[in-house]
Amino acid sequence: MPHDTPLIATIVAGLGLAFIFGVIANRLKLPTLVGYLLAGILIGPHTPGFIADQKLGTELAEMGVILLMFGVGLHFSLKDLLSVRAIAVPGAVVQISTATAMGMALAWALGWTMGAGIVFGLALSVASTVVLLRALQERRIIETERGRIAVGWLIVEDIAMILALVLLPALAGILGGENTASAASDPLVQWLGLGIGGVILVTLLKVAGFVVLMLGLGRKVIPWLLHYVAHTGSRELFRLAVLAIALGVAFGAAKLFGVSFALGAFFAGMIMSESELSHRAAEESLPLRDAFSVLFFVSVGMLFNPWTLVTAAWPILAVLFIIIIGKSLAAFLIVIAFRYPKGTALTISASLAQIGEFSFILAELGVGLKLLPQEGRDLILAGAILSIMLNPAVFAAVGWIKRRIDQVPATAAPAAASSDPAADIAPAPPAPPPTDDEEPQSTALTGHTVLVGYGRVGSLVGEGLKAKGIPYLVIEDATRPQARLRQEGVETITGNAVQGDILSSANIAGARRLIVAIPNAFEAGQIVETAKAANPALVIIARAHSDAEVEHLTNLGAGTVIMGEQEIARGIIAEIARAAESNPPPASMADSPVAAAPHGDLPFVPLDEPGTPVAPTTPPREGSPT
Repeated sequence: MPHDTPLIATIVAGLGLAFIFGVIANRLKLPTLVGYLLAGILIGPHTPGFIADQKLGTELAEMGVILLMFGVGLHFSLKDLLSVRAIAVPGAVVQISTATAMGMALAWALGWTMGAGIVFGLALSVASTVVLLRALQERRIIETERGRIAVGWLIVEDIAMILALVLLPALAGILGGENTASAASDPLVQWLGLGIGGVILVTLLKVAGFVVLMLGLGRKVIPWLLHYVAHTGSRELFRLAVLAIALGVAFGAAKLFGVSFALGAFFAGMIMSESELSHRAAEESLPLRDAFSVLFFVSVGMLFNPWTLVTAAWPILAVLFIIIIGKSLAAFLIVIAFRYPKGTALTISASLAQIGEFSFILAELGVGLKLLPQEGRDLILAGAILSIMLNPAVFAAVGWIKRRIDQVPATAAPAAASSDPAADIAPAPPAPPPTDDEEPQSTALTGHTVLVGYGRVGSLVGEGLKAKGIPYLVIEDATRPQARLRQEGVETITGNAVQGDILSSANIAGARRLIVAIPNAFEAGQIVETAKAANPALVIIARAHSDAEVEHLTNLGAGTVIMGEQEIARGIIAEIARAAESNPPPASMADSPVAAAPHGDLPFVPLDEPGTPVAPTTPPREGSPT
């Protein structure tokens, strides 16, 4: 068997070093993506030692973009996309124009041609899909209004860059590069003998044709296919169907319609989201999405030459100014001009303060067409690497600015509430629903129950608390449950309970109990640990899926941890006991353990009282009676 396997070597080296440097970055309180980028630099061609296959790394990164955009589409809907078109379309167009003009000005200062300036400016104007979505997902705001605006803005940028990639070869001769229009133009355009206007028209028609096909035929075929595979009962086939649809639609969109992989995958996910199985599809594709998004950052690091920081320090600083300050300021002013809150404007500005994969594609195309000098490509790569590394710091700065802006009204509200002498004895009305762009308002409840998560489990718990008249509030970061809760008049705090300020807003220090109904044991552990530190007397109830998770949450301070599989087994045993009581077995079976034992003697254990850990069940050994 041959051992010259560049694909395996690239994956192993990329993921292995990304893990090591990701752990180190996390230990140093730095974003893990910084570690991923450093891993890429180490296995790139510009540093000594092992050199990974750069072409394979780029293709693996493209897989990450496809799967990530597919995942975003699963949580998006056509209604969400159309709801932000009024700001996303003009906002993206104006922001691209502004950034391109600034890039052209810098190119002119460096003595480049107008064609080089156009390519350079366009490359600095478009944000990275992976970085933007990763930032929104980490902050749990991708399903909020500002998250939808940012994604809609990204889609418009994507379409604009597709158009630019088609037009640049046709315009190269006019802009001072090599005239390769005949080789690069669409075959249909060549056959019809159309000019530049024809290129634009054909491109727009192909994009429109793809969208119409997906919204027409795709909305019927994709959900039907998912349901058909789900009825086979094979999880393996279902997982394979999800990946085949995501990758197949993305590849077909690129080859048949000239649409980018990312845009094709986004529409595949958006169409699939209309199926009731979309939640399961998202879960099945999540591990691969995470792995390949890591490879994206590694591949970006492989492109970077660290010596550029020394040889072109001032131009790099100018590029960073355009990406982080110029683009962000333009986006901020555009959003404010559309009368959106400052919080929305700040979030979108921070999201767009970086560049990525489309910038690399434009840079390579510009160099190939003799429009952009090699120096321009190096500056774009340096700007991408540094802006990606600095993006978490930009979000932190935006958060600080946002808190400063909201400081006065945030401190005035509690003072006004405390002036009412009846506030301590009268039940407090539900707080007004915070918008996506406000800091979470602190609750006036005390001695209450805090319910984290309002999904399949949390909603049932909430209904039970409501039926018993127990005062409670919900912490939830998904948009749809929030809307339902507010219609029902339930006090809701928008955000991720992992963040300390969210728990503080829920008055966790004055709460009686905390119910963590989310399925993620890692996040649940952080919530339990933070809550227990703020209120040692707090009664904490959590959920788990394994004995290890039970032990993990119990050690962090959860008083009761309920394992779903354990409760299902208890319910099955209880049902068997009820059936045995209502239909007694024949006399010959009277001596059997099940028939002879009354209901109370069966191994059915009622739910433990709060404060008592649930003992993990030990599965029976093979061959032993159940």
